[in-house]
Amino acid sequence: MNRRVRTSKAELETLWAHHHAQWRNPAQIVSQWREAERTDPKLLEYRARGAWWDALAATKATLLITREYEHLVMAVAASKAGPRMSYLPLPHPSGLVVDRARQVVHIASTRNPNQLYELRAASGTLERLDAKAASCEGHPLVTTRSYFFPGCLYLHDLALIGKDLYGNAVGHNAVVRLFEDGQYRHVWWPRCIERNGKPMLGWNQLQLNSIAAGADLKSSFFSASTDSPSARRPGHRNFPVDGRGVIFSGRTREPIVRGLTRPHSARLHRGQLWVDNSGYGEVGVVEDGCFSAVARLSSWTRGLCFCGRVAFVGASRVIPRFRQYAPGLEAGASECGVHALDTRTGGWLGSLTWPYGNQIFALDWMASTDSLGFPFRVGGKRSTREEKSFFYTFKTN
Repeated sequence: MNRRVRTSKAELETLWAHHHAQWRNPAQIVSQWREAERTDPKLLEYRARGAWWDALAATKATLLITREYEHLVMAVAASKAGPRMSYLPLPHPSGLVVDRARQVVHIASTRNPNQLYELRAASGTLERLDAKAASCEGHPLVTTRSYFFPGCLYLHDLALIGKDLYGNAVGHNAVVRLFEDGQYRHVWWPRCIERNGKPMLGWNQLQLNSIAAGADLKSSFFSASTDSPSARRPGHRNFPVDGRGVIFSGRTREPIVRGLTRPHSARLHRGQLWVDNSGYGEVGVVEDGCFSAVARLSSWTRGLCFCGRVAFVGASRVIPRFRQYAPGLEAGASECGVHALDTRTGGWLGSLTWPYGNQIFALDWMASTDSLGFPFRVGGKRSTREEKSFFYTFKTN
């Protein structure tokens, strides 16, 4: 039996006013995340040490950084007007890759379900009669589309191999190709996960987490925490890590390097294979099947990119409940930030740290002439009204 609900005019007006005020902040819309407007200002506080800004300025690059547990993507540039830092709130961002030829940024979001965001630089703003012209200074990066994928993919690293986009489907022990129509296909996996000629894709057994992109899959390399599937899986407290990490050859699907501890961010640079040996805070190169540390930091190393002769290395705090994954580090000494190193000598050039930061996942860069970062500035002069005007009128090529 239906009962008529009596509502007063005042109750309805209050309810309608509440609904009318919701989803008004552009940060919520571009990230598809309601809490995006509540970024804690403490997370944006930073400190620069050494010749950080000089090293970054020499590259003429805008550095992009995913901070997964703070749900932030940062952009850092040394512009003619001085240091410039901006951010974009996204749910748990992990993998990041810049297609510099097409000036497109791809970012993976690994909450359930997974998302893949595409961003482009704004080329200007539309002339409107109903709004004041908005500034497009620095060509801010804006979200142009996103795709949803099953959460079990557990996307981590992203990479461009040729013109195609690939990702580590950690939850499937495989690498997937990601298509522009929102589909994916398994294209590579280590030989060790095969049973009777078929890959075991049902759960994460290896923590297959990064891609050193070559000219094709066969000339690429992939890092993992182990090459031996067992009952103890990544995420279990008793999952063995010390010296168990490997790098797989794309061609043979077998390990070419052993003895690593939770390796991340494998990268090819000028024909040389680099990797972060995270559990010992190291970054180094692979030579004759052996890992050789170029530099050692006091923090969990993850995130690595190269711009000219500068290597940018991400550093993260050691999460207390995952302390067993970092046997070579003192958890209390770890910090969140990015370090600039000279690739020729391994010498430290400078650092940028976030005192209230936690975890860095990925780094990549784009030319500062293409974009200086995001519309949301750290300590910038742009007002909320100007941000809304920009998102109301922006255009991309």
